[in-house]
Amino acid sequence: MTDYPDKKTDEHYMQIALEEAYAAARAGEVPIGAVLVQGDQVIAVDRNRREEYCDGTAHAELLVMRKAGQVLGGWRLSRCTLYVTLEPCPMCAGAMVQSRVGRLVFGASDPKGGAAGTLYDIVRDNRLNHRLEVTGGILKEECASLLQEFFRIRRD
Repeated sequence: MTDYPDKKTDEHYMQIALEEAYAAARAGEVPIGAVLVQGDQVIAVDRNRREEYCDGTAHAELLVMRKAGQVLGGWRLSRCTLYVTLEPCPMCAGAMVQSRVGRLVFGASDPKGGAAGTLYDIVRDNRLNHRLEVTGGILKEECASLLQEFFRIRRD
């Protein structure tokens, strides 16, 4: 098993993902940020950009995986940890399996579409050829609060 960061380190990288999520909110995007790390090196950082790119697939997770492939020179991300402020959707969870991400760390759970254990568990499905180690709930209150406030403002 790969040596993964401790909780304090997880919180450090989740804080970087939260900074991206705040930037997404300021840009009018759903506030989700992601960071992909290998060892102690940040490989890629991004945020949701669906509105900016006019692309429904421009989720933070997919964008950091694409960037990481470019930086690392390959699509296999098995030695990497992906940090994201909201539990991934089925599309992103499937992409993580396909990219062989080693570990997923998320902030807030998503009861409406979470695919890392809440509604679905794509990332640990024994029928698939790869499964991720998953840690949820890192800085979950701040991650959830940001999303709740964003949508409260949108409704008003």
